Parts: sequence; C-alpha cells; structure tokens
Amino acid sequence: MSSDNPMVTAVTPHHPVPIDEAAQPRLARDKLGVMAIAFFVIAAAAPMAALVGASPVIFASVGPAAPIVYTLAAGMIALFAVGYLRMSRYITNAGGFVAYIAKGLGIRWASAGAGLAVLCYLTLQIGLWSQYGVFAQSLLKDQFSIDLPPVFWILATLAIVTALVTRGVDASLLVLGVLIAGETLVIAILLISLVAQNGLSVFSVEGFTSDNLFGPGLGVALLFALLCFTTFEATVVFSEEARDPRRTIPRALYVVIAFVGVFYALSTWVIGGSIGPGKIQAAATEDPAGVIFNLAETSTGHALSVAMQILVVTSFIAMLLGVANMFSRYLFALGRAGAMPKKLAQVSRFGTPVTAAVINCLIVGVFLTVALLGGADPIVTLFAWFSALGTAAFMAILLLTSVSIVVFFARNDDEHSRWVTVVAPVASILTFGYVGYLTWDNYSLLSGPSTTARWLLVLVPVCLAAGYILGRVKPSISYDAQQF
Repeated sequence: MSSDNPMVTAVTPHHPVPIDEAAQPRLARDKLGVMAIAFFVIAAAAPMAALVGASPVIFASVGPAAPIVYTLAAGMIALFAVGYLRMSRYITNAGGFVAYIAKGLGIRWASAGAGLAVLCYLTLQIGLWSQYGVFAQSLLKDQFSIDLPPVFWILATLAIVTALVTRGVDASLLVLGVLIAGETLVIAILLISLVAQNGLSVFSVEGFTSDNLFGPGLGVALLFALLCFTTFEATVVFSEEARDPRRTIPRALYVVIAFVGVFYALSTWVIGGSIGPGKIQAAATEDPAGVIFNLAETSTGHALSVAMQILVVTSFIAMLLGVANMFSRYLFALGRAGAMPKKLAQVSRFGTPVTAAVINCLIVGVFLTVALLGGADPIVTLFAWFSALGTAAFMAILLLTSVSIVVFFARNDDEHSRWVTVVAPVASILTFGYVGYLTWDNYSLLSGPSTTARWLLVLVPVCLAAGYILGRVKPSISYDAQQF
C-alpha cells in the first residue's frame, strides 16, 4: 500500500473498489505499547476468575494432570501464532481475524467470519455478564448485607464499563492495571504460602500420567483451558492504536501466551500438589465452587479467602472491560468496511469507537434485562447456554482463520521458512479441527443437558451463511483499510 497515493484499490472477487484511506475513520494512533496491549488481553483472560471457575472443572476432569492441559492449550495457541503473526506483517486492522480471512479467502468468507465473530463475542458477553451478576450479588449480600438482584449489578457495571471504553484506552488501562495487580498479588500470596507450608513437594509429577491426561475427561479439560485464551485475538484488534504494530503485536501476543500459560500451569501445579495428587480430583468434583477458597482459608486465613472472593468479582469487571474494548473495535472495523452500518465507525474526540461501544452496551443490557426479568436462570440458562455457544463460534472462526493463513501464503511468496508459512499453519488446521470435534462431542457438558441449548448451535452455520451471503450480494464491502 503506497503512502504516495491515498487512493488504494481493494481487489475483490467481483471488481476493484477504490478506497480513500485519508477519508477512513481512524482510531487514536500510537497509543499502545507492548505491555498496554498485553494488559488488555490478560485482563480479558480474567486470571483470578478463571482460576476459581475453570481450574476446578479441569481438576475434576484430569485430576493432577491439570498443569499439563494448560501447557497443551498454550502450545496450541503458540502453534497458531506462528503463521498468524507472520501474516500480521501484511495487516494492521481492528477487524482481527476477519481482516486475515479477507486477505486469504476473500470478501465472502471474511464476511462469513464476521458473522461468526459477532455471534461469538455477543454470546460470550451475555454468558459472562450473567455469571458476573450472580457473583456480585452473592459477594455484596454476604460481605456487606446489600441484597439486590443480579440484573441491577449487571446494568450498573455495564454502564461504567461502557463509559470507560468511550473515554479512551488510558482510562481503561488505569483501571485494568490496578485490578490485574490486585489479582496477581493475592494469587502470589496464596502460592507462596502453599509452597512455604508444604515445601517443594507441591511440585510433584506423581499425577502426570497418561491415565490421568488421556482419560475420558481430556476433551472437556482442554476446552476449558482454551477458554482462558479466547481473547488473544485482541492483540491484533488493537493494532491500529499500537506504536510500531509490526513489532508491538507479535511481542504482545508472546507476552500473553507466556504469562497466561505459565500462570495457570504453575498455579494448578501448586494447588494440586498442596491438596494432594491423589485427592485433588475428588475435592474438585465434590466442591468445584469452593475448593480454591477453602484451600486459601485453611492455608493462609479467612482474610485471604475474602480477598479472593472480592477479586473474583473485580476480575470479572476487568475481563468484561477488556472484551468490551475489543468488541467495540471489532464493530468499528465492520462498520468501516461496510459489512455493518457505517455509523458504527464513528469515533469520539478521544479516538475511541463510541457508537460501537454504546450499541454493544444496549444489545447486551436489553437482552439480559428481558431474559432475567422473564425468569431465565442466570447460570443454568444464560451462562451455560451462551458461553457454550460462544465457544463453538470461536473454535469455528479459529479454524477458518487457520485455513486463510495457509491459502494466503500459498498465493504469496514469503521469505520465511516453510515451517512458518506451511507446516505450522497446516498443523493448526488439524489441531483446531480436532478441538472443534471435541466441542461438538462434549457440548452437553459445556451447555448443560438442555436440548434447547444444543439447538442454539444452529446459529453457528446460520451466522456463517448469512455473512457469506452478505459478502456476495454487497461487493462494496472492503476490509482493506489499514493504519500505519
């Protein structure tokens, strides 16, 4: 793309469409460095909330082999990142995976991916906000005797999160920095206390056996471990606001993969070793909601247990703030591309996607208000059904992106080795194809036994097909807007 000529031609399967780069709406430039982007993604991964919520499921599935499962999940994301990051040299676009699919497979499949992305992040937000409402209600009732329904805490926090998104990345980073520091400090205190009390025996490899790892629970354990990485796409979504994105984005993603992978593997290793390799599976199965809190209570005292309960709620806030920042930029990019209403591409004086952030707030807020006031169970129905559906959509878009990376490098010469441009991307297709099968095979364990929840899976091919049709009937769509 030449900087001498602002009129760039975007080639589609239909016909060339001129794009005036100078007239494109722009997000704030040169705002984010490596650690700032990593902060957004790590916050969205919600270390404390995931440790308390996901790790008991993994312990119940594979027992003391949980650290190995987290390491496998990190390895899968790292394998995908090989071709993904190499291709990022050709793309600087807030459209995330959709922009990659456009480069590899064209407008129609990119629009299909956009359908999946919208489904994924909306349903994940619905599920996570619903779960947050229950956690917030429980905490405030137990610790402060304030008894208000979950929908109140959801709407109040959603308004605050949206205000922070529209105010700019600086405001969000300040909040995220405080919350992540609190989470990390409290978990570090727990782990250091456990090692001090039990010695290096907590790092036992006794449970790292093939029977534990490759038992019938591996599929569920791997899915829940991968859920801790679902927001790594944000490293590219923030690329337009990054300083020197060619270097910043790869480094930020490596920081995220390393931090999240090491954090969960080390934490579960110490926790499993402290409870005992022969006891952890039964303990997590009997009391999944309380096993981590109980360990904190008995090892360090009541104060740490209460602090963890508070930080689980604040961890949700950090996660939802990170996801809201990311998805509002996604909607901005889709509006700018013409795949969604152009008004979504409006930016505030702070260079933030203000309209997209407000629309996201309204959709999530109205849906949850109607559902909760209509009697839907916030955990059994809203969290289970919609987080499972979001997971399925995410696996589908990961697979589609992996295919687009292979096709892109097959069509374009690249000086890098075949490991980077062929072997790793093809291996990623096979990996996420297998994970997609695991998602289908274990879907009732993710969503609950309801047949309605499984029928919601129809929305994945429906959104895929709807996006593809949109890309076919609207050739003016272009995902080629770049910002350097």
